[in-house]
Amino acid sequence: MDSDMQTSPPPSRTRVQARTPGHFLPHLQGLRAIAVLLVVVYHFWPGRLQGGYIGVDVFFVISGFLITGQLARELEKTGRIGLPGFYAKRVRRLLPAAVTVLIFSALATLFILPLSSLGENLREILASTFYVENWALAANSVDYLAAANEATLVQHYWSLSLEEQFYLIWPLMLLGASWLAVKFWSGKRWNALFAVVVAVSILSLAFSILYTQTNAAQAYFVTFTRMWEFGAGAVLALLPRLRPTKAWLSNLLGYGGIAIVLGCGYFYDKSTPFPGSAAILPVIGTMAIILASHREHWYDAGRVLSVRPVSFIGDISYSLYLWHWPLIVIAPFVPGWGLSTINRLVLFVLCFVIAWLTKRFIEDPTRAWKPLVRRKPRFTFVSMLAAMAVVSLVVGVTSVVQQPKYDAAAAELRSTLETMPDCFGAASGGTDGLAPIEECSNPALDGQIIPSPGFGNADRPQHPECLVTLNDSSLTTCEFGDTTSDAAPRVAIVGDSHAYSLLDPVIQLAEKNGWHLTTYLKGACPWSTTPIAGGDAFAASCADWRAKLESELASVQPYDTIFTAALADHTLDADGSAAADETAGFVEAWTPQLAQGTPVVTLVDNPSWETDPNKCLRISDVASCTEPRKDGLGEVDTLASAARQLKAGGSDVTLLDFSEMYCDSSKCFPVIGGANVYRDQDHLTRTFAFTLAPFIESAIVAALGRSSVR
Repeated sequence: MDSDMQTSPPPSRTRVQARTPGHFLPHLQGLRAIAVLLVVVYHFWPGRLQGGYIGVDVFFVISGFLITGQLARELEKTGRIGLPGFYAKRVRRLLPAAVTVLIFSALATLFILPLSSLGENLREILASTFYVENWALAANSVDYLAAANEATLVQHYWSLSLEEQFYLIWPLMLLGASWLAVKFWSGKRWNALFAVVVAVSILSLAFSILYTQTNAAQAYFVTFTRMWEFGAGAVLALLPRLRPTKAWLSNLLGYGGIAIVLGCGYFYDKSTPFPGSAAILPVIGTMAIILASHREHWYDAGRVLSVRPVSFIGDISYSLYLWHWPLIVIAPFVPGWGLSTINRLVLFVLCFVIAWLTKRFIEDPTRAWKPLVRRKPRFTFVSMLAAMAVVSLVVGVTSVVQQPKYDAAAAELRSTLETMPDCFGAASGGTDGLAPIEECSNPALDGQIIPSPGFGNADRPQHPECLVTLNDSSLTTCEFGDTTSDAAPRVAIVGDSHAYSLLDPVIQLAEKNGWHLTTYLKGACPWSTTPIAGGDAFAASCADWRAKLESELASVQPYDTIFTAALADHTLDADGSAAADETAGFVEAWTPQLAQGTPVVTLVDNPSWETDPNKCLRISDVASCTEPRKDGLGEVDTLASAARQLKAGGSDVTLLDFSEMYCDSSKCFPVIGGANVYRDQDHLTRTFAFTLAPFIESAIVAALGRSSVR
């Protein structure tokens, strides 16, 4: 995302070119415009441009081309690279705007965002300040709960961090290649540079393909899976003769490359294994566009990409990339704003205005600020450390101010769960599908929402060690309650993260009733035999985990009762084959346990929301934050369909149905009996889950009484 305009390839391998006008390639600003628009449109309207994330890969190729060209020219001319000057120039170019947005993000965390996002935002602001955000996200990506967090204000800094790591590593690598050439290769510096760049790129691409297949979540962020993309641009910088001299060939490459890049942005989506081999196509498209510099005629690709409106977007692309994401994250928490269609359009335009102002009054002046430009690089580095210290100070102040509030909210939750007010949460009315519940109200709550909308996202289960996540296929179990007595009823809880959301109240019930509770939980992997769509590493891990679960259940003493829950796909058509297949998968998985006398207790899944209702609750009243019932519950819950089918066939399956509590005939509610129901779009808060405990308890106790295992 560096916008330096020294964009030519290096001189030939035999001598240094005396002239430099060819270093300027105006059409690269148009390529930057394409890249940043792909990312920004993808973030504003992800459903319209699901592969827009490839824009960052376009930036990586551009950076590899520009930086390698600059460094190679310096090596050919002087035989060395002035590292202090190179790094100082990068600092003056990139740090001022980045620090400005980081300080803004820290202040937004202090004054605007909910308390629940405090820890994640501050940690990632610090990680972004020191350009290790990509590694912080890679570390979090192995944590299902962390990966499910609301996106932070600076999550997009991962690509900037990766670029800065490239700027740090690449000059040293080229210097090493130059030294090897002088020492062992008869001074053939170009040959050494080319050989090292190609070798590193091939190794990086191979690693990217393999790592994406085995751990796509981490592979997306780590430096080594993307290094080959910079290398692809570097190859173009080291092979200037690849640039076509014929206009028709230049246009073929230019327009063909544009079609490839835009096509990838449109046809790729979140299910595309990326980066891996899928990144090859947009990288090739970008390389083709870089080569298409011919701009003699108005219709030439190089000319079209150089017209002022397009190049203007390229000029502000760095600041536009920095600003657009935090503004998107903040908007839902600003009263009267949100992200309606009109508001998105206004915010979209506002991002361009703020980006232009940032470039005009922060980027350009600082880049040319004489007290730094005319002095030795160490003064720039001191300024860099001072700027980082300022960001760290603002983060520290935010933590000091907000952490006591976070602790107070956590204490309030603990107090609520200890006392459990009358008519709170599920106890306020509705039905469990088995017997009507007398409706009541608790005036003491007086409109209070617990947990508060600003803290709902933090109200999570307390045993993350019991949930197997992502590509891990280990059959990890936890045991609670009476684990020593052979006479203790043996209860298992099996399912995905929706079963995990109910774990804490089930643990409490096990301890209260003397059950021996065993957990079998894997995120996004329900207890079924229907294969997970996608055929990727996660689908394979889920299949492996299920095979281990089946073997385990067949080999251990049968459980007296099994409790299960799973996320329902509310987009399925009740009469469609997909719904029938998923229903059959649950039936097939449960049947062996039912056949040996183990009752199964399950429940209709809770509604899913288009976006986290806590965002709406922070800026609007409860009545304004409902979800249409047809969207929240959908047409069919395949787990519930399986339960009904098995029950109709005489199997001992208990189905709890809280649909009439979650929703009335037309809409679903985010708050029930003063309890905040959701911690995100579809997972229950720990607090509300506890209010379901009496109904779960009665169903499991009744099932234990019918169990024929013992």
